[in-house]
Amino acid sequence: MSAYSDLMGYERDTQALSQISVRLGWDQETVMPRGAAPQRAEEMAALEGVLHARRTDPRVGDWLATIEENMLDTVGQAQIRHIRQGYERATKIPAKLATEMVKLHSMAQGVWAEARGTEDFDAFAPTLKEVLNLKRQEAAALADGGDPYDALLNDYESNAKASELEAMFNALRPRLVALREKVLEADKQPMPLDHAFASEAQMRLTNKLASTFGYDFNHGRVDKAVHPFSSGSGQDVRITTRTSPRDPFNCFYSTIHEVGHGCYELNIDDSYLLTPLGRGVSMGVHESQSRIYENQIGRGQAFTQHLFGVMKDEFGDFGVKDANAFYATVNRVNSGYIRTEADEIHYNLHVLLRFDLERAMIAGDLAVDDLPEAWNTRFKADFGVAVDKPSNGCLQDVHWSVGLFGYFPTYTLGNVYAGCLNKAMRAAVPDLDGALAKGDTSGATNWLRDNVQTHGGLYEPKEVIERACGFAPSEAPLLEYLEEKFSAIYNV
Repeated sequence: MSAYSDLMGYERDTQALSQISVRLGWDQETVMPRGAAPQRAEEMAALEGVLHARRTDPRVGDWLATIEENMLDTVGQAQIRHIRQGYERATKIPAKLATEMVKLHSMAQGVWAEARGTEDFDAFAPTLKEVLNLKRQEAAALADGGDPYDALLNDYESNAKASELEAMFNALRPRLVALREKVLEADKQPMPLDHAFASEAQMRLTNKLASTFGYDFNHGRVDKAVHPFSSGSGQDVRITTRTSPRDPFNCFYSTIHEVGHGCYELNIDDSYLLTPLGRGVSMGVHESQSRIYENQIGRGQAFTQHLFGVMKDEFGDFGVKDANAFYATVNRVNSGYIRTEADEIHYNLHVLLRFDLERAMIAGDLAVDDLPEAWNTRFKADFGVAVDKPSNGCLQDVHWSVGLFGYFPTYTLGNVYAGCLNKAMRAAVPDLDGALAKGDTSGATNWLRDNVQTHGGLYEPKEVIERACGFAPSEAPLLEYLEEKFSAIYNV
């Protein structure tokens, strides 16, 4: 047990240093002065060099070889599983490549932001080519002769295969497109909001919503960012949101979404702090928490009844006659350009587009220079409208600039998981909607805490969902939920 104790002590320091890197990233996205970007890139690259050296230290391999796993309990075996996977991954990546990627991604983020602001894809294309080149090198090193995209996907959803996700997504796409067409052709169309909502008032209400969904401000904070995100784990978990004067839902539901991520991290068993089990097990499971908070709970008819009253108290009469009309407005379907602002039907179509395009780029079947045309063609086919400018097209997301290839499909996988969890949760929690209508989310959030969040990385992703639900995850519950909900709202 001495080797196990030594390894876990070493791992604790590595995890702590990793959290410092995460905090630097949060600072860069929120309050860092723009002129600091070159220095921050150097800082993050230097820290990554330290982390890579620790993750590949031969002592880790020696400890792993010495430890008798059959002498460990379930938690110990899970810790070793994660450390071994991390060690094997890290030792495949040359230190120079690891630091080059971190430095480039830090710089590329600023280049992307500038190009997005000026609607100039050509200004970003050379940097994206550099990012893609390094990601292909990383994928080749990790794949060891296998599918390079699967190697990248494994960083976000362990043991997932692109071919399996493709089959799942192919089952989703035609029914989503058919549902989209049916509701957009319906005679009954909810009205959008037509009112001005002060930014300060939105932030006051967004903080109330975060508390309503169980976010602990003793261990977190809400700030503004161009692209909302959650950051950190353990005792320091921060989230961001954004405001729009004519669209407060952008702020409120971004906040609820990120609170789902944040609460997952905050609710992990305290004994796992600064260990591999002390963070969410995968991005698919992570996304299941953010999406079920945002959609099945936050956009459900019961909770929107409460939110309608809260918004009237904060903003007065904002042009929506009653709670039923408000529910329809919250869930209004339209073929918008932006993934993060998409309704529940269109959201997954956004993700499937990105999944197919990034697989093609990693495989070398799609050149960066051809990306805008490929994006725009696919978008017109799935959404029925033409992309009008790059910031509404292939420049809208930060992910590719920071090398997050393999991340996008976990968004839809998270929706699939959320559909399964919602079905199980509603069977397990009596009078859930009665409580939600009063603004009491605890029945839902406590069930998710106890059945998903507290486990952290103890189980494999699919096992987490299956243990919580009592059945293997599939796309069927999500499709049933979407078709039932929107058929009722649109009377089709």
